[in-house]
Amino acid sequence: MAFENLSEKLQKALRKLTGKGKISENDINQASREIRLALLEADVNFKVVKKFIKTIKAEALGKEVQESLNPGQQIIKIVNDELTKMMGSDTASIIEAKHIPTIIMMVGLQGTGKTTTVGKLANYLIKNKKARPLLIAGDIYRPAAIDQLKTIGASLNVPVYSENNTDVVAIVENGLMQADRNHNDYVIIDTAGRLEIDDQLMDELKNIVDVAHPENIILVADAMTGQVAATVAEGFNSKLKLTGLILTKLDGDTRGGAALSIREVTGLPILFTGQGEKLTELDTFHPDRMASRILGMGDMLSLIEKAQQDFDAKEAEKVAQKMRENTFDFNDFVDQMDQMQKMGPLDQIIKMIPGMANNPALKNFKVPDKQIAHTKAIVYSMTPAERENPDLLNPSRRRRIAGGCGLSVVEVNHMIKQFKQAKDMMQKVTSGNFKGLSNLPGMDTPMAKMAMKSMSKNFKKNKQKRLKNIKRFHS
Repeated sequence: MAFENLSEKLQKALRKLTGKGKISENDINQASREIRLALLEADVNFKVVKKFIKTIKAEALGKEVQESLNPGQQIIKIVNDELTKMMGSDTASIIEAKHIPTIIMMVGLQGTGKTTTVGKLANYLIKNKKARPLLIAGDIYRPAAIDQLKTIGASLNVPVYSENNTDVVAIVENGLMQADRNHNDYVIIDTAGRLEIDDQLMDELKNIVDVAHPENIILVADAMTGQVAATVAEGFNSKLKLTGLILTKLDGDTRGGAALSIREVTGLPILFTGQGEKLTELDTFHPDRMASRILGMGDMLSLIEKAQQDFDAKEAEKVAQKMRENTFDFNDFVDQMDQMQKMGPLDQIIKMIPGMANNPALKNFKVPDKQIAHTKAIVYSMTPAERENPDLLNPSRRRRIAGGCGLSVVEVNHMIKQFKQAKDMMQKVTSGNFKGLSNLPGMDTPMAKMAMKSMSKNFKKNKQKRLKNIKRFHS
């Protein structure tokens, strides 16, 4: 998981402060030393670390403690705010052209996952902007690069422009004319990987820029290269005037140096992060949410957005209603499992929940497909009446179900227990009762408590808004 090591060490450093009623200058100095070491070990740029530590020390010593926070929580808030600033504060997005098409040019080193990211970005634009993109195959040097892009285009039902030609500039020029004829609203240009010090190949990119006039020149950088990514970004930026970055392979980067350094060093915003090989695995980079995730406060907003994208809205409302009426049954449980699987690996989803990211109990947590299949087999071995009314499941019925699905009674009992726990948790969240979640593993940490407090506040606010709108409507 991204930032795993850094997250663990930062939380350890801050945990020592949270239980104290009063924090001395010595406490702050000690915590600062530990935070400094954690950031340097994460391969964050030295100058960035130096500036960061200087800022949090000045803030921690000079700020009055807010009434709603104890001194330890105040320090966590300061570190959270400064981490957010370091990564860019505001969420950046693609620069839109005044008239179609918006042209996006992708550049970077070899092996960073550029061509796959072109496909991911096209899929993102289709899903979020109802776009009609055209992809231009501008990588004429790597064997099978054009075929790879055509395969990606076919899977997304997106046209790919290519030529059997060695003149990349001509290919791009002709591709843009094609986009004009077809009224494509986005054009994404894939280019060959190259070193920023290779003058001949960099001149080729400049020539493409002169022809295409792209609104966006995006560097695709490998997050696992750490500080090197910032150096590469500086090199490309000095010659091409980049507009932003996409960090790939974030799921393999346990340190996080690139994500934390690159904005501060280059001044360029991180637009997206790529995790995994699937074309759906491209996420908008939110500095505030990433800071919360690093500090173990979870990323509930991203989790909710994922759910909104992948869940059917009508079905979600149906489930919420069933929760309120206490009629949620095994049929709904299986449906929810299917919906959850669409969102991605369950272990990654769970780690977005406050307190769960570095929970020791979840360190090697994986949900194999086999386990999900077993759960479904148990449910399918029940009668329709049993699926709708879990209270019917007495010991003799459980033995029959175990025989029907080929599993042990212990496994059947375990699944029924899981169902009851999931139902209980969902009922509490649906009603806005986050207090009941404090008994869960990892929820007793200071970071988790702060996150849950914030969620509870937001829930009440939104509830009041909804009620106000309902009253207004009736009146």
